[in-house]
Amino acid sequence: MKRSILVSVFCFITLSCAQLQNVVNTIPTQGGLDPTTIASGLRQALDFGIDKQVTKLTQQDGFYKNSMVKILLPEELQKVDNTLRSIGLGKLADEGLKVMNRAAEDAVKTATPIFVDAVKNITFTDAKNILLGNNTAATSYLEGRTTQALYQQFNPVIKNSFSKVGADQVWANIMTKYNAIPLTNNVNPDLTDYVTSKALEGVYKMIGEEEKQIRTNLNSRTTNLLRQVFALQD
Repeated sequence: MKRSILVSVFCFITLSCAQLQNVVNTIPTQGGLDPTTIASGLRQALDFGIDKQVTKLTQQDGFYKNSMVKILLPEELQKVDNTLRSIGLGKLADEGLKVMNRAAEDAVKTATPIFVDAVKNITFTDAKNILLGNNTAATSYLEGRTTQALYQQFNPVIKNSFSKVGADQVWANIMTKYNAIPLTNNVNPDLTDYVTSKALEGVYKMIGEEEKQIRTNLNSRTTNLLRQVFALQD
């Protein structure tokens, strides 16, 4: 009996996968769209996300005043922030947060060329899977192909930005003040890696938001190409 059930489940799964693959393989003929058009539509959706959303992050307060991507202190430094505020040094704590976000805004300015190269390389095989994926499938594709290059690009920029925007001095002051407080353990973290990772998270989150809009909101499909291609996934 158990063996019969397992065989039935296996057959069902196999059939379902085959049916899904058949759906994917028939996309080129649906709606009269050729493979090149479908891939072009997905590239355009990503281009829009990069142009509209990533550009926002490069502006002053692009991270700092955006609740979706604002970089907060890592868990091990929350006690520093809370302690400073409890003794009337809230302005200093705010400045520490602001300079971290400024460094991220500075680094994101270097991202566009890397994104452009990745978007250009989307193949039709990629496009078929992306189109039938979830609401951020194209963003996930982009993330998988750009994270390493962007990290290498962002990290030294953020390190330099900490110096340029005064983050190193601000945080040295914060650590000095905090470490001088009686009964606290000395803290001296390296924030470059943390801010680099958070900057990357913010970039992909904003691109993903634009993709969601295009997939789920007809009014966000502002070109004929987007309307044609994303009609296939509706």
